[in-house]
Amino acid sequence: MTSKEQGANKAEGLSERGIYRIDIPANRHDLLCPEGIIRALSIYRGKETPTIYNVVKPLNGEIIKLTVKPETKSIRPYVVAAVIRNIVFTEDAYNSFIDLQEKLHNNICRKRTLVAIGTHDLDTLKPPFTYEALKPEEIVFRPLNQNLEMNGAQLIEFYKTDARLGKFLHIIESSPVFPVVLDSARTVCSLPPIINGDHSKISLSTRNVFIECTATDITKARTVLNTVVTMFSQYSSTKFGVEPVLVVQSDGLETLYPDLSSRKMETTVDFINKSIGVNLNAEQVVGYLKKMGLESSINYSKILVEVPPTRSDILHECDVMEDVAIAFGFNNIPKTTPKSITVAKPNPINKLSDIVRKELALAGFSEVLPLILCSEKENFEFLRKENKGEAVRLANPKTIEYEVVRTSLLPGVLKTIQCNKHLSLPLKVFEVSDVVFKDDSIARRARNQRNMCAMYCSKVSGFEHIHGVLDRVLAMLSVPLVSQGTEDGYYIKESSNPTFFPGRSADVYYENKVVGSFGIVHPVVLKKFDIGFPCSAVEINIEPFL
Repeated sequence: MTSKEQGANKAEGLSERGIYRIDIPANRHDLLCPEGIIRALSIYRGKETPTIYNVVKPLNGEIIKLTVKPETKSIRPYVVAAVIRNIVFTEDAYNSFIDLQEKLHNNICRKRTLVAIGTHDLDTLKPPFTYEALKPEEIVFRPLNQNLEMNGAQLIEFYKTDARLGKFLHIIESSPVFPVVLDSARTVCSLPPIINGDHSKISLSTRNVFIECTATDITKARTVLNTVVTMFSQYSSTKFGVEPVLVVQSDGLETLYPDLSSRKMETTVDFINKSIGVNLNAEQVVGYLKKMGLESSINYSKILVEVPPTRSDILHECDVMEDVAIAFGFNNIPKTTPKSITVAKPNPINKLSDIVRKELALAGFSEVLPLILCSEKENFEFLRKENKGEAVRLANPKTIEYEVVRTSLLPGVLKTIQCNKHLSLPLKVFEVSDVVFKDDSIARRARNQRNMCAMYCSKVSGFEHIHGVLDRVLAMLSVPLVSQGTEDGYYIKESSNPTFFPGRSADVYYENKVVGSFGIVHPVVLKKFDIGFPCSAVEINIEPFL
């Protein structure tokens, strides 16, 4: 794998041992770290029983308090916290601990807009703690891994050019007050959701970890806290034991976090069998649920299921049924003849899309699946296109990253190249998916269009590769290349598309109508997407070829 991604010279002397890549569902936050994957596999294989997590009282009997000030309601109103005592970090465990936080920030935390995690060396701080909202000038501390103290306003200016933290500044920078977590000595623990203080940073020698999660969504905050403490409490001296923190709200309400109790759910064998299409008895259902880490028991005609705090994805009995199906094995579910008398056939546009995908894959391109939403700048300005009001715009976008439904596949493919530019060249990727345009002539006032986009990125532009793959795809669709002005095939004609380099772009015509374009991507476009290598791309509408 190293040879493929980084070059043969980087692979010299490395182990030939196989490496597995595991696709993790977006809702399985407990599988975002090796600890969770190993635990789940051990339980599935019967080497371990489902884990029981406990909230343990501190040895001195004094529970740490975290008091919330009323001013926080205006910016980031919720906070939850916990303590893991006597933890022993190895280098791998420490790296996994940091990595899990980053993955949660990008996943359930929605890039820190919903939740921000702060982890601290408790031995460097003096409880009790307070969660406040202060003016930026009143918050003075030394940020993580920095040598100089700065106040909140200076910190915002300092990190505006930072590629990693700059993208989070918009969450609080326009607010007159910033959220801050302080200890009893007024030492700044963190300035959420931007950065922690250097004073309390954790290291391999840290033994007691204080974890706080500030949030705009209390449910997400509880889920994130539970995920972190359940994954890493295994390194504590009281294995899977977590010390609670008493959070005192501004209205005097006191809540003890974390809540590691199991949730009770009920289902029936009949529901599971009908939903999956199998014939299991109650004992078999219980056995499969235990393989998935769910303690369960039989109560007459019902199955009683205990959902552990790690499984926030289980919300309904259909989720329980899905776990039974996974444990049983999707490939083991017997195939049956449908009871209806209709004859199914592929949707024509989807069948055509699969043909195109196959040809692109055979040409050595890898398929990517970017998000269908993007920012207005990415969709127009970054591509040097004029916004003519053709894009469907979200009425209440939560972030500037998801303002419009894309009208081109290029922004997503370019962002994919940008995120994978550390891999060995050339990068050859493609996407066959929908773009959306406003259309007042139909009832829903918007229409989907199935496009194909392929991109080649290397030390040279690779224009010939893109031209070749376009010809190959259309040849396999039995569309002949014809001379300009002829209707019974396709031809190309030089164009001045601003997305591409002048004199190095062309429009694709089919039946004398423009169906797409290709060329060498303009350097200004590449700079906007932070890509340092030349790229060539093609994007065409494939619906006319049905």
